[in-house]
Amino acid sequence: MTPDARFFDTLSPLGIDDLAALTGGEVVRTSDVRIARVAPLATADGRAVAFLGDRKFLGALQATSAGCVILPREAVDAAPAGAAIIVSRTPQAAWAASAVALHRPVGLTATSAADVCEDDSVVVESGAILGRGARIGRGSRIGANSVIGPGVQIGRDCDVGPNVTVRFALIGDRVKIYAGARLGEAGFGAAGGATGPVDVPQLGRVIIQDGVTIGANTCIDRGAFDDTVIGENTKIDNLVMIAHNCVIGRNCLIAGQTGISGSVTIGDGVMFGGQAGVGDHFRIGVGARVAAGAGVLADIPAGETWSGYPAKPIRQFLRETVWVSKQAGRKRERTDD
Repeated sequence: MTPDARFFDTLSPLGIDDLAALTGGEVVRTSDVRIARVAPLATADGRAVAFLGDRKFLGALQATSAGCVILPREAVDAAPAGAAIIVSRTPQAAWAASAVALHRPVGLTATSAADVCEDDSVVVESGAILGRGARIGRGSRIGANSVIGPGVQIGRDCDVGPNVTVRFALIGDRVKIYAGARLGEAGFGAAGGATGPVDVPQLGRVIIQDGVTIGANTCIDRGAFDDTVIGENTKIDNLVMIAHNCVIGRNCLIAGQTGISGSVTIGDGVMFGGQAGVGDHFRIGVGARVAAGAGVLADIPAGETWSGYPAKPIRQFLRETVWVSKQAGRKRERTDD
């Protein structure tokens, strides 16, 4: 899969030796293939370069169809026979350098409302900037000083407030985005390089389904390669942070100052109290509830309510809270004696 051409230009392909020179790696096995794109191991094809950053993905390495893989020397024997191999001490940073050389975000070139809007029922307020290739559906409104990036698709009857930025995003019908929200900015991705951390290009999108509400100053980052998805009719409060690659189900409620780390999967109908936090790569089941201020550091089964830090089933949390309170009370009594 190639990054969406509405949002990213794909540049000239590179040979294996060119990639090695670019990344500072060593060619262990070469081929005549010209690499045209980057991709994860699981989805890479014969024109893509992928990388192995953690031994837990050795199975994906062995099964990959990538034309070239970048990996540490100790993993060379696990690479598939048909792939070119570049050895690097910092494989993810090398892959990031390859991504910069092969893909470039489409630049913002402003165009007229007539080129972007479905018909005259679309309202574009003063100071709003509409990028070339964007599309805004009938009955929608774009607030003052908002920026709709190139290629962004906005459905019908949407309400985008003032000072909103929407980039790398596909938005359904009847979506409300309140003032100051930021959709589609680069996710927080960094890799260790030879001279320190380097940014990992974020080549995915944000998908907002029908009927979603997004509160003021909320940030929803685009995916690193896959998409960040907000399900139909989910309601998100002000000042919420949703990181790259998250998939949030339908009819969820997310209260203010909640922070959801990257690659979290959330089922339908989940509720979050204010200032809840979720660590990366966890799964929260259908209908679960996360209490205000909870810190989720494990998967939550469907239908359960968790509270505390680290979060745990609420009955367990309450029992432990009562026990600690009793122990503290007994200690005070002994001290008084």
